[in-house]
Amino acid sequence: MGKITGFKEIKRKDETYTSVKDRVKNYKEFTVSLTEKEISKQGSRCMDCGIPFCHSGCPLGNLIPDFNHMVHQGEWKKASWILHATNNFPEFTGRLCPAPCEQACVLGIIEDPISIENIEKNIVERAFKEGWIKPQLPKKRTEKKVAIVGSGPAGLAAAQQLNRAGHWVTVFERDDEIGGLLRYGIPNFKMEKEIIDRRVEILKAEGIVFKTNVNVGVNYDTKDLKTFDAIVLCGGASEKRTLPTPGIDANGVVQAMDFLTQQTKVLFGKKVENQITATNKNVIVIGGGDTGSDCIGTSNRQGAKSVVNFEIMPKPPGHRAPSTPWPYWPLKLKTSSSHEEGVERNWLINTKEFIKDNNGKLIALKTVNVTWKMNPGEKPVLEEIAGTEKIWPCDLALLALGFTGPEKTLAEKLGVETDIRTNYKADYGKYQTNISNIFTAGDMRRGQSLIVWAISEGREAARQVDLFLMGKSELPSKDIAGDLVAM
Repeated sequence: MGKITGFKEIKRKDETYTSVKDRVKNYKEFTVSLTEKEISKQGSRCMDCGIPFCHSGCPLGNLIPDFNHMVHQGEWKKASWILHATNNFPEFTGRLCPAPCEQACVLGIIEDPISIENIEKNIVERAFKEGWIKPQLPKKRTEKKVAIVGSGPAGLAAAQQLNRAGHWVTVFERDDEIGGLLRYGIPNFKMEKEIIDRRVEILKAEGIVFKTNVNVGVNYDTKDLKTFDAIVLCGGASEKRTLPTPGIDANGVVQAMDFLTQQTKVLFGKKVENQITATNKNVIVIGGGDTGSDCIGTSNRQGAKSVVNFEIMPKPPGHRAPSTPWPYWPLKLKTSSSHEEGVERNWLINTKEFIKDNNGKLIALKTVNVTWKMNPGEKPVLEEIAGTEKIWPCDLALLALGFTGPEKTLAEKLGVETDIRTNYKADYGKYQTNISNIFTAGDMRRGQSLIVWAISEGREAARQVDLFLMGKSELPSKDIAGDLVAM
């Protein structure tokens, strides 16, 4: 724990942002960090709560009270060691994780919870600054070869763990840069890509081989994977969800991930033919999640004429709803930094038609207000409200509707079984598919999920691969109760 009475004496303090006027002029991160003294004070708020429910909220099983206490004492190097014991990439989670640990914090019952995510980010940034994060080469090699397909957080975590176990690891990435959605799906203003590059350099120095522009099953024959002793499929859930709505084929209806990817590539000098931009356009973002928020922030930076957001679900309450009591993830309204930059938000609204001109160009959206009919024991039923149809001028509609699952092509070529949601079948805790030497982890196994789940699954899958190859493993594992164990 931190200071015994810290949670009574010290209020939560978060990072601030540079002004909207300044930050929308570029694609840089815009948080204003707290001082070292202020971060130490935030660590001091951690309670002697008996049972740290933050552990149950964190899929990685991060030892949160332990690193908070080290920060409170000014033992930053020890804090970094504790943090990295369970999390390979806290610089990613410290920026991008929605922090379910904070929503499970015991202090959150009566006060603002501990600022766990920000403390985590500051620990790892201090560690990089001080040079404490160095390549960790295995003491000996096993001569076993492992292929990792996909270089998102699950693939990178699995690669680092298996390399530390002494195996020779090769990571295949179909894009031109390492990182998966971290690279092109997350806008630069949320995480600058140098953050990925510096970690990848560490991984390379540890002995991991990266091969980009390699799409396994397309320009790389799956038969060539037979040279590897084990394969871990971490390709993510990349099948974008669409709408069965008239006019969906209009020129101007664009998948959010395509829009975001193009902007990041252009930002780094990549050639993009016919880039789709929001400049001087009436933009409507359909979908109220994080990807929708990213589209709003990007549209404002591109100089959109107007930005509107549609969400088919009801507006969440401002505080935790009774249906999601502590320590569960709460149902409550989230207002992101991108929302604060300018957007008209609308809830309980459904798109009825994408209206196009004679040339097939999008010019407007027709919507209707809806309600959800709730009957006990039955699925909610969506009902339209008569007389609420409306036409919205729109030049660019961005579909931020999430993903339906992974692409099936690779599974079919490898003979890997999939479930009814097209996820690659492998039991949680085992990660082994119907083919004994092929494993899968992350969104490809569980469907679209959080970055912390991806890292956790990558770590756990690596241990199962090590057990498969060697009959035993010294890689750590987080058991169901949330404890970190080494077997």
